[in-house]
Amino acid sequence: MEGVWINRYRKQLVRSISAQFLEEIICYMRKLDVLTAEEAGQVQEVGTISEQVKAVMDLLAGKGSSASQYLQNFIEKNNSQLYLRITVYEPMVQKHLESLQNRYGNGLETGQLRRLTNLLLVEGLTDIQQKEHDVMQLEATKGVRNISKNIPLEKLFLPLSKVSICPRISVTVGVAGVGKSTLVKLFVYTWTKGEINKDIIFVLPLTFRELNTYEKLSAERLIRSAFPHITEPTFVSNGTVRTLLILDGLDEFKTPLDFSNTVVCTDPKKEIQVDNLITNIIRGNLLQEFSIWVTSRPTAASQIPGGLVDRMTEIQGFGSVEIKEFLDQMFLDNKDLSHQVFYHIKANRSLHVMCTVPAFCWISGTSIGYFLKNSTDQSQEVTTVPKTLTEIYSYYFKMALSSDWQDKQRETPRIEQAMNNTKKVIGNLGRLAFYGLLKKKYIFYEQDLKAYGGDLLALQGGVCSKILLKEEMQNFTAYYFSHLSIQEFLAAMYYYTAAKRAIFDLFTESGMSWPKLGFFNHFKNAVQRSLQLEDGQLDIFVRFLSGLLSPQVNKLLSGWLLVKDEQNNYRSLVISFLQSCLNTDYIISSRTVNVMQCLYEIQHMEIAKTVEEAMKNESLAGMLSPVNCSALAYLLQVSEVCMEETNLSNCLTYNICKSLLSQLLFCHNLRLDNNQFKDNVMELLSSVLSVKDCQIQKISLAENQISNKGAKALARSLMVNRTLMVLDLRSNSIGPSGAKALAEALRKNQSLLSLNLQNNVIKEEGAKFLAEALLTNHKLMTLHLQKNSIGPQGAKQIAEALKQNGSLKELILSSNCVGDTGSAALAEALKVNHSLTTLNLQSNSISNTGVTALTGALCFNQGLISLNLRENSISKEGAPEIASALRTNCTLRNLDLAANLLHDEGVKAIAQAMKENKALTSLHLQWNFIQARAAGALAQALQSNKSLTSLDLQENAIGDEGMIALATALKVNTTLTALYLQVASIGVSGATALAEALLANRSLTTLDLRGNSIGVPGAKAMANALKVNRSLRVLNLQENALGMDGAICIATALTGSHGLTYVNLQGNRIGQSGAKVIADAIRTNSPNCVVEM
Repeated sequence: MEGVWINRYRKQLVRSISAQFLEEIICYMRKLDVLTAEEAGQVQEVGTISEQVKAVMDLLAGKGSSASQYLQNFIEKNNSQLYLRITVYEPMVQKHLESLQNRYGNGLETGQLRRLTNLLLVEGLTDIQQKEHDVMQLEATKGVRNISKNIPLEKLFLPLSKVSICPRISVTVGVAGVGKSTLVKLFVYTWTKGEINKDIIFVLPLTFRELNTYEKLSAERLIRSAFPHITEPTFVSNGTVRTLLILDGLDEFKTPLDFSNTVVCTDPKKEIQVDNLITNIIRGNLLQEFSIWVTSRPTAASQIPGGLVDRMTEIQGFGSVEIKEFLDQMFLDNKDLSHQVFYHIKANRSLHVMCTVPAFCWISGTSIGYFLKNSTDQSQEVTTVPKTLTEIYSYYFKMALSSDWQDKQRETPRIEQAMNNTKKVIGNLGRLAFYGLLKKKYIFYEQDLKAYGGDLLALQGGVCSKILLKEEMQNFTAYYFSHLSIQEFLAAMYYYTAAKRAIFDLFTESGMSWPKLGFFNHFKNAVQRSLQLEDGQLDIFVRFLSGLLSPQVNKLLSGWLLVKDEQNNYRSLVISFLQSCLNTDYIISSRTVNVMQCLYEIQHMEIAKTVEEAMKNESLAGMLSPVNCSALAYLLQVSEVCMEETNLSNCLTYNICKSLLSQLLFCHNLRLDNNQFKDNVMELLSSVLSVKDCQIQKISLAENQISNKGAKALARSLMVNRTLMVLDLRSNSIGPSGAKALAEALRKNQSLLSLNLQNNVIKEEGAKFLAEALLTNHKLMTLHLQKNSIGPQGAKQIAEALKQNGSLKELILSSNCVGDTGSAALAEALKVNHSLTTLNLQSNSISNTGVTALTGALCFNQGLISLNLRENSISKEGAPEIASALRTNCTLRNLDLAANLLHDEGVKAIAQAMKENKALTSLHLQWNFIQARAAGALAQALQSNKSLTSLDLQENAIGDEGMIALATALKVNTTLTALYLQVASIGVSGATALAEALLANRSLTTLDLRGNSIGVPGAKAMANALKVNRSLRVLNLQENALGMDGAICIATALTGSHGLTYVNLQGNRIGQSGAKVIADAIRTNSPNCVVEM
C-alpha cells in the first residue's frame, strides 16, 4: 500500500520543505535503509529544490506505508512548526496564498523590475535623508549613495553570516516614486510562488493607508481585520510559525510615531490607538516573534529610533542605462522618439539626476515626448525642449488636458465648457493638494474630497482620474496623487490662482489672519514660510510657484490654466525679492540653494551665469560675495563645469569655505589648492569628511599653509571616512608629527588609495611613521614623498616596509638625498617585492654603486614597470650594470636615465642590450653627453628591436651623422611612435635624411625637432615627406631657422592629404605676412590641424 500520509499532503510537503531540512530527511532515511545511496544520488541530480522534494516524496510513497509513517514521525519530532502547518493549518495557509496571489499578481511585470531584486545595504539614514525633501536629496547627492554592499531580495530577511541571526525590524527607504510599494508587491508575489523565503509561513502585507482608517486596534484584530480568511489569528500572533508583517508607506501614516512616549502594551487582545500599536509592535512589546518590514520615504523613516532597526536597506534608482531602457519601454513603437527624449534628458544634468526616480522619469519622458511629437505645431508657443521642473509639469498637464478634449476639437462651445469644467477640477484638486501638503497629508479619503473638492466624487474618468488615483480597499477607498511632485505642482497652481484675489493668508485655512493684499505679498509669504522650514517641505512648491511666472510657462498654459502675459505684472518684483533672500552674510543652507532654483524656474540666471563663467576661467578670486556664494552653492549641484572636477583653488576664505560645507560634501573631485588655508579650515573639512553623507573621493589641498595641527584634524576624519580615495597635501608644512598622525590614520583607513605629501618637511622621522603604517595598511597604492629630506635612513625604513607590503604600486621618492645607501636598501626590497610597479628616484645623488644594487635587483624583480633615475650621478661605468639588467628583466617598460653622465660608451652598452630586450617601451636619455657614435649604436638596436615605442635624445649633440644613422633605422623600424630630438645639433643633411626616412616609415606619430638648424632646405625636404607620410600626427619645428620660405613649404604640404593634427612653427622669424599666408592656407585646407606660429 502506497504512503497515504505522503499522498494526502504531497502538495504541502513540496511547497514547505527547505533544502536544509530535505538533507536531514534524506540522511535519516538512509540510516533506516529506506533510501539507497543510489536513490539519494539521483535526487541530488534533480534541478530545483521543489523538484528534489517531489522526487523524494515519490520514492518514499512507492515504498509503502512504513516509509510514509517514518517521514510523518520524523517531521513531527524534528520540525513541529512545519508539521502543524502541513497537517492543521494548511487550508488556512492555502487560502491566504490564493488571496495574496490575486491581490499582488495582477499587472506586475517582473521582467522590468531587475533593480528591485538587489537593494543597497545601508548603515542608517544620513543627515540629508533625515532633514531634506526627496528632491533636494537627489539633487545634492546626484542620485548616488556611497554604498559598497548590495543585498539580494531573497536574502533580505536572512542572517548576513553564519554567526548572525535573522533581523526582526527591517526598514527599506526610498524617495517618492522610486518603487517601494512595487518592491513589496514583487516580494509578496515571488514569495507566494514559493521562490523565496520558504522559512516564512505567513506574509501579512499592510499599508499605512489602511491603518489610517482605524482609530483603535489590537494586535489580533489587526490580523483578523486585514486578513479575514485567517481563521486562527492566535496561531499567527503567538509566533507558532515564522511570520513577516509588512507595513508599507510610513510616510503616508496620518499620525507621527512617538517612541519616546509610547504607552507599553503587551496584551495582543487589547485595543489601543493605532500609532501606539505600531510603536509597541516595533519595540517588541507585541508580536515579538514576528519579523517586521517597514517601507518609507527617508524623512519619515527617521521617526524610528536607529537602535530599534536591525537592518536598513535602500532602493536604488535608475542608472543611465536603465533610464534608456525605461524610455524604450515607454516608446515601444517609436525608437527614434525614445532616443531623442533620452538625448535631451542626458544633456540636462539636473533632469538626468531626477530621472533616476522611475516616477519622475515617466513624467519627464511623457512631457518631452509630447513636446517632440507636437513641436511642428508649436509656432504660437515655446519652441525649446522643456528643461525646468515647471515646464516639464506644464507639458504633462497640457498633455493630460489635451487628451481630455481630443474628441471635442470641432465643437467650440463644448471645448469652452470642457475648459471651464477642467479649470474647476484643477482648482478643486489644487486646493486639496495645497492643504494636504501643509498638513503633510498624501493620502485622502472620501471625507477629504468632500471637504475640499465638492463634486470630485461625481467625476469619472477625464483629467481627474489621471492625476488623482484611486485604490479600493476592503472597507474604504483611498485617493492619492500619482506622484508627490504632482501634488506640489497642483498646490502651486492653486496658490498662484488664489493669491491674485485672496484677502487673507492662504496658509491659514480658516481665513483668520491679518489681511494680505496682492499676489506679490502672498508670494513673499510663501517663500518666507519655505525658508523657515528646516525639512524643505515647501521647497518644490515654491519652485513651481516661481516657475509659473516664467514667460515660457505662461505662453504654454495661457488660455488653459493661466492668463496670457499676466506674469509681467509681478516678475521683476519677484526676481528682486528672491535675490534679496540670497544676501545672507555667508550663511548658505539648502533653502538658500532652493531660492537659486526658484530663479532658475523663473528663468532669471544672470547671477549663476556670471559665477559659472568665472569658474570656467578660474577667475573666482575676489568675486565671492554672499549672493555669488549662493550661486556657487547652486552651481556645485547642477553645473557641468563641476562634473569632472570642482576647482575652487585660489578663491576661498575661511568664512566662504564654512558657508559652502554642506555643498562641498557631495563634490566627488574637489580641488582647493593655493587658498592660504590654515589649520582652522582643516577642522572644517575634517567635519565634512567624517559624516556619512560625504561623497568626496578626491581632495587636493596643495600649496596651502597646513601645519601638523591641520594634518591631525584630517587624520581624525580618515579614521572614519569611507569614500576618500585621493588626498593631495603637497607643498604644505605638516612636518614629522603631521606625518605621524596621517600614518596612524592609514592603519585604520580602508579607502584611501593615493597620498601625496610632496614638499612637507616630514624628514626621516616622518618616513619612519609612514613605513610602519605600510606594514598594516593594505589599501594604499600611491605614495608621493618627493622633496621631504627623508635621507638614506628614511629610505631604509620604507624599504623594510616594502618587503611586507603587497598593495603599494607607485612610490615617488625624488629629491630626498637617498644616496647609494638608501638605493641599496630599496634594491633589497625589490628582490622580494613584486607588487610595486613605479619607483621614482630622480635627483637623489645616486652613483654607480647605487645603480649597481638597483639593477641587480631588477634581475630578480618581476613587477616593476617604471624606474626613474633621472638627474643622478650614473656614469659610463654604471651603464654595463644597466645593460645586464635589461638583458635579464622582462617586466620593465619605462626607464628614465636623463641628465646623468653616460656619454657614448655608456649608451653604447645600453644599446647593445636593447638588441636583446623585448620589454622596454620608453627610454629617456636626454642630456647625457651623447654624440654620433652612441646614436649610431642606438640606430643599430632600433633595426632589430620590436618593443621600444618612445626614444628621448633631447639635448645631446648627435649631429647630422647621428641623425643620418637614426634615419636609416627608421626606414625599417615599425614600432617606434615618438622620437624627441630637441637641441640635438641637427642640420640640413640630418633633416634631409630624416625626411627620406619619413617617406618609408609608417609608425612614427610624434617628432620633436625643436632648437635645431634644419633651415629652408631641411623644411623643403620635410614638406616633401609630409606629402607622402600619413602616420605623423605631431610635428614640432620650433626655432629651426625656417624663415618665411621654409614655413610656407611646410604650410603648402599641409594643403594636401596628411595626418597631422598639430604643428609648431614658433620662433622661426616667419613674419606677419608669412603667418597670414600660412594661416589662410591651413584654415582652408586643414581646419582640424592646429598650427602654432
